[in-house]
Amino acid sequence: MDAHLSTLFFKASLVGLLIAAPVGPIGLLTIQRTLDRGLAVGLATGLGAAFADALYGALGAFGVTQVTAWLAGARTWLGLGGGAMLLWMAARTFVQPPAVHAAALPTRADLARCFAGTFLLTLSNPATILSFLAVFASMAGATMTTASAVPMVLGVLAGSAAWWVGLTLVVTRWRHRFDATWRRRINRLSALLLAAFALWQWARVLSV
Repeated sequence: MDAHLSTLFFKASLVGLLIAAPVGPIGLLTIQRTLDRGLAVGLATGLGAAFADALYGALGAFGVTQVTAWLAGARTWLGLGGGAMLLWMAARTFVQPPAVHAAALPTRADLARCFAGTFLLTLSNPATILSFLAVFASMAGATMTTASAVPMVLGVLAGSAAWWVGLTLVVTRWRHRFDATWRRRINRLSALLLAAFALWQWARVLSV
């Protein structure tokens, strides 16, 4: 990889990291699931968001104008759908009992559900759509080629994934300090915050 492509990769990695880092509903879900169910479930949750970020990065880098225009036009419906999904996750989180420390390892189906849920939730977030469209439009310029687009997409994936890996590793180190009572409280607080995020997202998209 030449110097120009390396620079694009590292810039895109920083973009992926900065977009992933703010603690929103995905970060809250990742923390809650890591505390309650362990590292593997937390990683699956966070990496679902990372791959969604990479997909939006690909749309921006490759200049898929038809898709990006449709997404931008559909952001109200996407936001409403994402809010409904957040409310459903909030309800499930509120009523579910805390997992026990000795619980069996999650199955592949469990991990796939966690991954798919945050993948779809991230795709439904209008702020993510607009952020990547703006950033990649400025980075791409008039000379964007396939050779330069690929390291940008990989950079977004690497930066976003690095955040989720680091977050889940830190949370895992503290997991043993929380007993079932505290994890039940965390589940319920997380559920209330997720519901608040959902209502805020609905209010934002309906006010546009």
